[in-house]
Amino acid sequence: MTASDPIVTLVVPGRDIAAFAPAALDSLRAQTERRWRAILIDDGSTDDTGAIFDAAAATDRRFTAIHHPASRGLGAARNLGLDRVDTRYLGFLDGDDELLPDALARMTRTLDHTGSDFVAGAYVRSRPEGSGYAAGRVQPWVAAATSPERLGTTLTAHPQAVSNIVAWSKVSRTAFWRDLRFPEGVAYEDQVVAQLMYTRARAFDVIPDVVVRWRLRADGTSITQSKSQLSVLRDYLAALRGGIRVLHDAGARASVTARLDLILAMDIAPLLEIASTHPDPAYAAEVDAFIAELRALPEFADAAPDPAIAAALAW
Repeated sequence: MTASDPIVTLVVPGRDIAAFAPAALDSLRAQTERRWRAILIDDGSTDDTGAIFDAAAATDRRFTAIHHPASRGLGAARNLGLDRVDTRYLGFLDGDDELLPDALARMTRTLDHTGSDFVAGAYVRSRPEGSGYAAGRVQPWVAAATSPERLGTTLTAHPQAVSNIVAWSKVSRTAFWRDLRFPEGVAYEDQVVAQLMYTRARAFDVIPDVVVRWRLRADGTSITQSKSQLSVLRDYLAALRGGIRVLHDAGARASVTARLDLILAMDIAPLLEIASTHPDPAYAAEVDAFIAELRALPEFADAAPDPAIAAALAW
């Protein structure tokens, strides 16, 4: 291995994101840590996403492009990339988001120093503004998970870390993923995997640095903007249940409480609002059943949702 060999691989899936992929790829090219490679996975796009990925691979050997003839979903695309990682570290970047320039340098340097299994950083939402997108501030639930810096920590010491459930805010040791993969054929793939990461880690790091700008698309096509669809709701509630179950089975009671705090502050009111006008009565029934399950949890009595988090959802 030479000093210039890549130390970290980014798995970058995308489907029909031609409008955003160039910015995502440019954010990789702009990294101050240049020892990276990226596996670009076109998940059955019907626009120019595949051509953009191919052009990147043709002009920069750090990019590798792979194509699914038909969409297999985000989980399958990420798993395909994971099977091809051969560097010391790995991370994820959705093809419509952007890394901050020092993201890879900060995270790989932290892992070099601590020897932890993974590091999780902060992120901000990038929302439509005028003819472009504007990044907001770090939201309170993200700050609770990532600030202040904690190195070599655990869920026992930092139960609120579980509020950061997105795959693309983290860089891990590749060996940590040996028997860890994303569920396929469902939405919200990150939730259960994130909680497995926290409960399986010998130690992990959290840093307050913003490492990613997460794009909320102007056309509302992001999966996180589609909870009014009954199938998406069912996947979402299954992911929330699964994440809580992982924490419960690991005996991480304080982390279960932290998840309940966040779900009660962020999710329940918007879901109830959608349910109140949804034409399918099955939607309200799903939401009501989920709320009843939460109330039955022994940790529910300890939950204390922060009203500041609900207020922050306005941005």
